[in-house]
Amino acid sequence: MVDRPFALTSSNLVRGVAGRITTREDGDNPLYPAVNESELLDKTSRYLVNFGAKFSPDIIVASKGLYVHTASGRRILDWTSGQMSCLLGHGHPEIVSVIASHAAHLDHLFSGMVSPPVVSLAERLITQLPPGLDKAFFLSTGGESNEAAIKMAKVYTGKFEIVGVGGSWHGMTASALGVQYHFGRKGQGPTMPGMLMLPPPNAYRSPFRTADGAYDWETELDYGWQMVDHMSCGSLAACIVECIQSSAGMHVLPKGYLAALKKHCEQRGMLLIVDEAQTGVGRCGDLMASTHYEGVIPDILTLSKTLGNGLPLSAVVTSTTIEKVCAERDFCFYTTHVNDPLPAAVGDKVLEIVLRDNLVDHAREMGEILHQGLRRLQSRYGCIGDVRGRGLMAGVEIVSDRDTKLPAFDLARRIGARAYELGVWANLSTHESFGGTFRIAPPITITQAEVEQGLALLEEAFASTDGTMPLFVSA
Repeated sequence: MVDRPFALTSSNLVRGVAGRITTREDGDNPLYPAVNESELLDKTSRYLVNFGAKFSPDIIVASKGLYVHTASGRRILDWTSGQMSCLLGHGHPEIVSVIASHAAHLDHLFSGMVSPPVVSLAERLITQLPPGLDKAFFLSTGGESNEAAIKMAKVYTGKFEIVGVGGSWHGMTASALGVQYHFGRKGQGPTMPGMLMLPPPNAYRSPFRTADGAYDWETELDYGWQMVDHMSCGSLAACIVECIQSSAGMHVLPKGYLAALKKHCEQRGMLLIVDEAQTGVGRCGDLMASTHYEGVIPDILTLSKTLGNGLPLSAVVTSTTIEKVCAERDFCFYTTHVNDPLPAAVGDKVLEIVLRDNLVDHAREMGEILHQGLRRLQSRYGCIGDVRGRGLMAGVEIVSDRDTKLPAFDLARRIGARAYELGVWANLSTHESFGGTFRIAPPITITQAEVEQGLALLEEAFASTDGTMPLFVSA
């Protein structure tokens, strides 16, 4: 039995609406100073399509720094950076300035026109990447960039089969969804032909184990490729993978996995596509998470989310050789917003700030504090089955029994609801395929005090929710 690690004080908690505990600040909202929340919630139900996610019970009227603000006056610590995207926090003043100036003077152009921010972003990005990632172009969403990368691999290799990884999330467009073995595949008939799957690299739950119980990812990966070879019609073009499978529950690729995956691809004449939608641009303590794996350079790298700090911006990066061959074979991914100047200017400023302010190192340092705190929580609450991640990406999986690892979905929902009530938003995946895991990914501008504040609020959520199995002696 141990003591509880975190304390909440009157300095960081005040009583909010209807007696709820909240971390809020009073003040007028310059954009929506007065809204009728109940009326907006009613109109939400009447006019908005349900696209596969439950809407928040609050109307959000402002976002600033690491916080979002509700119409009822509550301030919520945003530990998911919006949709894992606001890498530098909401409303960063330099980003705001870039948006305003380009909205006024250089916003959108004919797709074949070139502008200074597009060239500057390409140069800044490419000069920070290893040789072999030599050329880039820019699109809007992660799904779009993965779609383009898959098409590029097909054009380059002249083949059409694409291998994905169980538990992956790559987007909602046709080919990206075809290799997304997680959620969103139902109700539309067959996906794209030639889509094959490797086992999910889930160290916590995989049945592949060595004699001492350790995760045997090498045997699992070899077995997966044997199945792929059996299923393939002989037209293997590429494999696409995330370095950390966020949507699956923040599962980190084991050391050596990416290198082994690259070797399997080379043996079959395939390209390796690495999707760094959430892991790219410093969040994991490396500028690109793929560079954490020594000597592994993807054939195609895709970026999105973090590159635009919440604006729709994505990138496809590849080698000069692949770009040349694809151009000769009439590769086409012509869209309305390809290489748009305004989002490119934002991406260029994001990279400038990350590099200038040493935010990659900062993310690594704050990540160590975050993970230490989460592991302390694990030592104090028996419902926490696993803590994993790297840098400022973390997963906390909730179980009803640590020995059987039986998921505790209802308990996880109640903990998440309590945390939100207290004033911290840590995304809990409600689909069972996510495994009842909290996904934590705050802006990399977060301070140590803000990390500790969030940990304190999570501690209070666990302490005040029935069924969390405390392992400490109450005071």
